[in-house]
Amino acid sequence: MRLSLIFASSLAIAGAVHAHDMAGMAMGHEAPLGFDAAIDDAGHLWVVDTVGEHVRVRRSDDMGRDFATSTIVNPVGEPLYAEGENRPKIALGPKGELYVSWSQPRKLPWTGFVRFSRSLDGGVHFDPPKTVHTDRAEITHRFDSLAVDGKGDIVVAWIDKRDVEAAKAKGEPYLGAATYYSWSTDRGASFVPERKIVDESCECCRIALARAPDGSIDAFFRAIYGNNIRDHAYATLPIGKAAPNVERATFTQWHIEGCPHHGPSLAIDGAGVRHAVWFSAADGKPTIWYGQLQPGGAPAHLAAVAGAGASHADLVADGGHVWIAYHQVSAKGLDLMLRASDDGGATFGEPRAIAHTADASGWPKLVVWQHRAFVAWNPGGRFRLVPTEAL
Repeated sequence: MRLSLIFASSLAIAGAVHAHDMAGMAMGHEAPLGFDAAIDDAGHLWVVDTVGEHVRVRRSDDMGRDFATSTIVNPVGEPLYAEGENRPKIALGPKGELYVSWSQPRKLPWTGFVRFSRSLDGGVHFDPPKTVHTDRAEITHRFDSLAVDGKGDIVVAWIDKRDVEAAKAKGEPYLGAATYYSWSTDRGASFVPERKIVDESCECCRIALARAPDGSIDAFFRAIYGNNIRDHAYATLPIGKAAPNVERATFTQWHIEGCPHHGPSLAIDGAGVRHAVWFSAADGKPTIWYGQLQPGGAPAHLAAVAGAGASHADLVADGGHVWIAYHQVSAKGLDLMLRASDDGGATFGEPRAIAHTADASGWPKLVVWQHRAFVAWNPGGRFRLVPTEAL
């Protein structure tokens, strides 16, 4: 994977990418560097990635220097999406459960099923994988996201094109794809029939999920407004009969006729403040933005985090601290950048490079343990946990 491909979203302003070209942005020709990471209360670092046609979960007891255990989730191999916005995910349950999801390519190009497996014994064994959704059409069900709510119930959201196909059959227009979700109230033994969140959302930008103080799971994702204005929507994802209430949450007015393959990140602090980062290249200015979301209205404390050459930001919040990590491409390679706030996101310090590589890497993932933030990173496939404190 070349660095120029990593930053395709930043270069999107050079020419809009049309919807029928989205297959070329699915990153299927790149090395499988996609991963996810989480830290449990005991300080165990859990990392999910792929090895060939297998999803792998590893545990480190020394903050990523060595891995004490490594378990193959799916002993029977299957095709896997494992890069960029479409990487495997891991989430931790309240009783030591490990939950893993990923997208599985099907025979037709750019199609997929959302897959899921669980371990109830601390990662020693995983259940045989299951497909989360009831719809089995050979279409896009991809770009899955995974979260556990305050009751321990599991929420999975993904991008889905069944409504695109239905509109096409009727000769009706339909921009982008739909966004769907499902949930499990029995620790992943079964999932309810999927529910639509919204029509006409972006085709290949990751969906950000975060737990709110009341324990519910909220979603923040790129949606389509009017004639291909690709801003973001916000929705709480109810477990039960209530339907999601979807509201517009960003207003950059970026017009692009296709998906920039550049999803957002969301963190909700204990006071309910919705910290978010997202990418836009409106007016020809590629920018990573930070804001505190107020669905239905403009974000508060809106600030430009980084400009040209920056991409794929992640953020976490802990008390009054907010950390943002992102990639910055330069002539010398790839910098892992950090910006931090100690006043709840009202202001941020200057950008600081905390690591560098000449190789490609999966997107950075921020994790917090004992009020300290670390960036999970894997330049060239060599996993690292990078501290955010200045040395």
